Amino acid sequence: MYNKNMKPISDKVINRLTLYHSILRDYISKGIENISSKQIALLLRIDDSQVRKDLNLLNNTGKTRVGYNVKELKINIEQTLGFSKTKRAIIVGAGNLGMALAKYDNFSNYGLNILSLFDNDSKKIGKTINNKLIIEITNLYEYAKNNDIDIAILTVPAEFAQSCADTIVNSGIKYIWNFTPVVLNVSDDVQVWNENIMGNFLQFTIDL
Repeated sequence: MYNKNMKPISDKVINRLTLYHSILRDYISKGIENISSKQIALLLRIDDSQVRKDLNLLNNTGKTRVGYNVKELKINIEQTLGFSKTKRAIIVGAGNLGMALAKYDNFSNYGLNILSLFDNDSKKIGKTINNKLIIEITNLYEYAKNNDIDIAILTVPAEFAQSCADTIVNSGIKYIWNFTPVVLNVSDDVQVWNENIMGNFLQFTIDL
């Protein structure tokens, strides 16, 4: 990802910026107008200089003894990370993980609008999760075309991952957020983000 001056922003910085954004939303809800890099650093238990370095990528400069304007900084992060443009998404796989993601309302704060879920289990078809309808996966092609779907969130068991990815790609969806442990084989014009849950867990617990 790049900022307004086309400087590359790494995945680690993006992750920290989303955490900063959460803090800023909390400050706004409490009516607090300004925040310092030191306050952010203390809340996240990271170095103050790292926060300043990250925020410098946004071309947002704080004021001495005042800090950053909370609302302005929040908007700046949203513009840089693309929150201001809503992405229309569906979930493929209405199992435990798919349903948990469907129930998570905070996605909307980051520009992600999950419309529906897809599955092949007849016992689930027609039910709703958090006002999101579970639809038979054979209807995915027509649904994606009629609803301008940008992203498919893939949460099926590993043995069905590739076949479902093929269905997603054949439906014209070019972005897949992959929560399965499978490396998907897709065409070059399709972008896949792999969510390595176990890898993140092991990285976090390696020193325990």
